[in-house]
Amino acid sequence: MPSAVHLARPATDPATLPDRPVANTLPGILAAYRQLMSAILANSDDVGKDFAREARKIHYMEAPQRSIRGEASAEEYEDLREEGIEVLRLPVLKKEDLN
Repeated sequence: MPSAVHLARPATDPATLPDRPVANTLPGILAAYRQLMSAILANSDDVGKDFAREARKIHYMEAPQRSIRGEASAEEYEDLREEGIEVLRLPVLKKEDLN
């Protein structure tokens, strides 16, 4: 089952990101991905299989706004997107796999 992430707000505006070349080597790409995933794990709440329900509660202001991560089926993911809830699908990773 794929995992999903709902970020409450971006850390930076994409328009203000520095204009630097992306690492074009596999080790560089993997290092950047590990860094991204570590930041997501450190700055989001794991809601597990309740992801879709919790994302809706946040979207409809029934729960405090925060970044969450958890599991969603392909159907749940599509339903969230159709409702206008911004979510991102990422492969399931364990924190120990990021080293």
